[in-house]
Amino acid sequence: MQIINPATEAVIASIETDAPEIILTLYQTARKSQPQWAKVPLKARIDAIRRFDALLEKNADDLATTLTSEMGKPIWQSHNELNGARARVQYFIENSEKWLGEEWMTTDEMLGEKISYEPLGVIGNISAWNYPYLVGVNVFIPALIAGNAVLYKPSEYTTLTGLKIEQLLHEAGIPADIFQVVTGGKEAGEAMLDLPLDGYFFTGSHKTGKYIYERVASKMVPCQMELGGKDPLYVTADNQNIEQVAIAAVEGAFYNGGQSCCAVERIYVHKDVYKPFVEAFIAESAKWKVGDPMLKDTMIGPLVRKEQVTFLQQQVGRSLLKGARIVFGEERWEGLGYFFIPTVVTDVNHTMRLMTEESFGPVIGIQKVKSDTEAVNLMLDTQYGLTAAVYSDNYSHAEPILAQMNTGTVYWNCCDRVSARLPWSGRKHSGLGSTLSYHGIRAFVKPKAYHLRGKYQR
Repeated sequence: MQIINPATEAVIASIETDAPEIILTLYQTARKSQPQWAKVPLKARIDAIRRFDALLEKNADDLATTLTSEMGKPIWQSHNELNGARARVQYFIENSEKWLGEEWMTTDEMLGEKISYEPLGVIGNISAWNYPYLVGVNVFIPALIAGNAVLYKPSEYTTLTGLKIEQLLHEAGIPADIFQVVTGGKEAGEAMLDLPLDGYFFTGSHKTGKYIYERVASKMVPCQMELGGKDPLYVTADNQNIEQVAIAAVEGAFYNGGQSCCAVERIYVHKDVYKPFVEAFIAESAKWKVGDPMLKDTMIGPLVRKEQVTFLQQQVGRSLLKGARIVFGEERWEGLGYFFIPTVVTDVNHTMRLMTEESFGPVIGIQKVKSDTEAVNLMLDTQYGLTAAVYSDNYSHAEPILAQMNTGTVYWNCCDRVSARLPWSGRKHSGLGSTLSYHGIRAFVKPKAYHLRGKYQR
């Protein structure tokens, strides 16, 4: 398997992929070793993760460079991702004991009732390329802390980063049999689905997530999906500082090249502020420099996949045929690399795929609306349900709108944000289950109820 730098199209590494028989062997060693790992005291498992966190900090420059080389995000964004991942790791370090410890529900003299939390066993984590550290630590860190063994398949587009993660976890004290990387593409993923794993955790597209869910349903084990979105942002009429709203919206739409499940993918603006918002949005978009992701002043690097460039061109082209208008970004990238110039499209509506189909790139449609009611109806017109944002000077104005959103996350005067303290979950085609918060800690354990009648000791 060749690892290609999307900015230069040069082959930067060749990796041997794991055949099904190798993946089976990895599973068998994990299954054999997992019970012993589960017996390691919880504090000791947490200490190993604490050492991993320190290694992320120590090796940040090398890790960021590797990530940018194989995935293409600007180097400063790679550092930001590492910092964000470390914040999540620290949340798990600080909170896992609380949420994994025994809970006594009744402590009468002759009747005790308690809940204990046991690891699932051996889990499979099929991860994503857009934020390999952030989406990865959401899964494998709480899974390891809880006493599970993990077969971790990084995306074929960020395999080098996956191998770096494996190296540092082992250096931190996680046994080699307990965290193992599976290298490869679709075939490797298929082999993992054939294994008798105790849980499947996937981050990626709705199409692939649905396929995985159907493939493993008969096993009746946890299957958690973090999938895509077509996340809306609404700008209400009462905004006084429209320039600041536009700046925030541009970042929400174009950060990481728009390659984020919770990126702003469609914008609705009240007619009273539509013209100044569009003008401010265009002015801010012009500041986002496209180019070499290794340069500190680059704001947008290449897309990860070459075919995504064509997909975005076609998505925009179809909208133009239906009457849309490009107001920024008509030019195409000349030269090597899978680059796409940020593109802003107006005069859009929901007959256009640009407003209903996930883009996953630096493309945005801005639609004028006459009222909050029209905005709400359009925001709800989707098969996805990940996030929704409202920008308004008054929470009392925004809250009723947010309450109507059928999404796992809502934002007031912010967007494209994730907090380790809150559950990260999707609805409808955006996924199933939760990571982060205490929900994400307990996603990797199974409760056991104890009924104790007679004399017992706590």
